[in-house]
Amino acid sequence: MTGADLDAVRKGLWHAVADGDEDTALTLARQARNSGADSETLLVDVVAGIQRRIGAAWAADRLSVAQEHAATAINDRVVTLLTTPDEDAEPPARRGRVVVACVEGEWHALPARLVAEVLRLRGWRVDFLGARTPARHLVDHLRRSAADAVLLSSSLPTRLPAAHAAVTACRSVGTPVLVGGAAFGADGRYARLLGADAWAPGAREAADVLAAGLERPAHPAVRPPVDYLPHLADQEYALVTRARPRLVKQALADLSDRLVAVRRFDDEQRERTAEDLAYTVDFLAAALYVDDTDLFTGFLTWTADILTARGVPGRSLLPALRSLGEQLHAFPRARRLLDEGAHALGDPPRL
Repeated sequence: MTGADLDAVRKGLWHAVADGDEDTALTLARQARNSGADSETLLVDVVAGIQRRIGAAWAADRLSVAQEHAATAINDRVVTLLTTPDEDAEPPARRGRVVVACVEGEWHALPARLVAEVLRLRGWRVDFLGARTPARHLVDHLRRSAADAVLLSSSLPTRLPAAHAAVTACRSVGTPVLVGGAAFGADGRYARLLGADAWAPGAREAADVLAAGLERPAHPAVRPPVDYLPHLADQEYALVTRARPRLVKQALADLSDRLVAVRRFDDEQRERTAEDLAYTVDFLAAALYVDDTDLFTGFLTWTADILTARGVPGRSLLPALRSLGEQLHAFPRARRLLDEGAHALGDPPRL
């Protein structure tokens, strides 16, 4: 299949997926496969790219939440079609056994599944555990399976503390850990910080890392996160996480007191605002965990772009940041993150 042919498949499949047309999407995928197109190429260069485009279309308010979910479900069925073995095909040479899972709380399973399918195509026996895998269940499976490596996926930085727990638990039983997904940063910075043995930006790269080999770690005693991340000794992450319900409740009350528009919200609007505030606190906590300002400011500017696409000024986030700053006045790292976030949104820095 030529590059032009691949572009045509990509264009047609995108329109079918975005329109919720499962029959057409599956027909196009079947035709591409029958034409001799390489399954790995279709998975990595077509399906994965379309999935990223789905997320971008949702962020730009071109797809609703329901449409985004439907498009992802169709993409998942396309993956099944593309990876169903041909009866007459020669199976690839066996390499070893690996476990692929999403960290606890992470429900974006399609990126992990794409990695699992690419590894199967390259000859690995893959135990795909799917979304939201608790660390204790993962470790229990490792003890039973004696896998050569674990591949952990996470798209949301708010799951980094859970990812750290999973990495530590897996390495404690002697299994090397390869991580991937947007949560770990475009350059893998959080993978290194949290002690993973390796990081890969995509499915092909993950397969290449495994092919090169990962050394099994020694059996270290499980240590608390503060031993790895000394900045956690100030307890700000733990205290902010524990105070999340109170922070959200007070911030919502402050917004109601200070903004006439918020006082006029109906129940649904108030519920959505509370969810947005909770998400902001979650990202603040994640930034505290890894001690990285960019994580929090990146979330705020991304959120501002989404609000702007929906006709809401991005600076509307500032009153919520001020409320959180007032509540967390005794937390220097949290205050610094909130001030930097407000500055990123165009609020002049405080002297």
